[in-house]
Amino acid sequence: MTNSHPVRRSPLRALAGAAAVVVALVLSGCNAGPETGAVAAPAEVIGEVPENLQGFYSQEVTWEECEDGFACATVKVPLDYSDPDRESIDIAAIRLDASGDAQGSLLVNPGGPGGSGYNLVRDSAENILSEELRQSYDVVGFDPRGVNRSSAVECLTDEERDEARTETIPPDATDAEALEILEADSAEYADLCAERTGELLGYVDTASAAKDMDILRAVVGDEQLNYLGFSYGTQLGAAYAGLFPDNVGRFVLDGAVDPSLSSAEITAGQVAAFDEALRNYVADCQSQAECPLPGDVEEGVAVVDDLFESVEESPMTAADGRLVTVGTFFQGFVLPLYDSASWLALTGAIDRALQGDPSEILRFADLGAERQSDGDYLTNASAAFTAVTCLDYPMSADPEVMAEQAAALEASSAVFGEYLSYGALACEEWAYEPVLEPSPASAPDAPPMLVIGTTGDPATPYEWSLSLAEQLESAVHVTWEGQGHTAYGRSGECIESLVDDFLIEGTVPEDGVRC
Repeated sequence: MTNSHPVRRSPLRALAGAAAVVVALVLSGCNAGPETGAVAAPAEVIGEVPENLQGFYSQEVTWEECEDGFACATVKVPLDYSDPDRESIDIAAIRLDASGDAQGSLLVNPGGPGGSGYNLVRDSAENILSEELRQSYDVVGFDPRGVNRSSAVECLTDEERDEARTETIPPDATDAEALEILEADSAEYADLCAERTGELLGYVDTASAAKDMDILRAVVGDEQLNYLGFSYGTQLGAAYAGLFPDNVGRFVLDGAVDPSLSSAEITAGQVAAFDEALRNYVADCQSQAECPLPGDVEEGVAVVDDLFESVEESPMTAADGRLVTVGTFFQGFVLPLYDSASWLALTGAIDRALQGDPSEILRFADLGAERQSDGDYLTNASAAFTAVTCLDYPMSADPEVMAEQAAALEASSAVFGEYLSYGALACEEWAYEPVLEPSPASAPDAPPMLVIGTTGDPATPYEWSLSLAEQLESAVHVTWEGQGHTAYGRSGECIESLVDDFLIEGTVPEDGVRC
């Protein structure tokens, strides 16, 4: 890469305020009214369920009208599945009734970890799910344990989240001093999460969330679970299939995560994929009139690299007076890379930033953080993301190990590598040790499942979908040759027809088909 600043600053100085990016595309629509006040008749429990879980599986759930056209319910699940009698927690669920004759329920998860399935159904069901699918299924969304309306992880107030997003490290700090600052900030954050959340913080792992899904299946009255999971939702779905293969109905896993990868391997894959997405965006921009990134792709990427470094050295001020540090700038820049339909808006945001106004980049960052104009945050997605990740993945925070990983990430992407380095610090002082470790998915007795990969996916690289499909013995793989994260709901008729035919009719597409 050609760069007028060949010697980069330490990635440690770039990390303050650069929390994990959680993307939520919020759309709206109008819905027909649900049947409310009805008590769901629980299905007969399939397979062997421990006696101390029978009460959860057979609980009666009352769906009440909510959210102007939906039905909502609260489902009880055990805090600790190894001791279900000790305490229960709440799972918030929302239902959009089928507009035709329902053939059962379709559970959906938007990803994360930390994404709100409740919000996905309320805000986006009519925009993402086809009319045929909504005619055929009662669509059910839920907030997994630790998330939003369910029993939730609590870490920072909204005001404290704003403050965290504007944190910087003094420019004259040495690497050792910068590391000490980051370690202290991470420890303080971990302490606040433990103090404000309590022991729930130790039970928001993916395996427990997958077990909750089986209770949801029972209380909505379905003998088998039909499921559409995006991004991290594919990891959640694969975990469910491994735990409850006999209860798997029709599963679609879109934007697949490879559960066999370590946290470091996931980060390395994402850095490379985001760098490729950046180059694809720059090439597209340069094919348009008045692109602010002149020259060839390498020269255009160098302009972006210089822009990031300038914000790192001198944080910018948006039109509303808010400070935009490089961490926030990074968050706002990568969000439109998740969907090629946002590339034109990204071009305008870059143009304004090059003129000294980061307001549009900040708008994207706020959208990703789910921050409203009044300073309120819609969900606790960032806190839940950290909490689940720290339980799901063992990590090494050894300074030498992190430094080696950071060097490799920056070699993979000079623009993005440093902003995704040193992630293990977030979990170093966490109150609870990891309870899971990466391992390949396996569900040899499950019926066919559909795994979808997008060739230009920056968040879940295409290769991960191939790996997951291979690990899930009964899975078939479908490719969308497109740009952005996930496929269904934005890729056109080919993918939509394959998914709908599978979910509605049970038609399994040919393995390896491409759209």
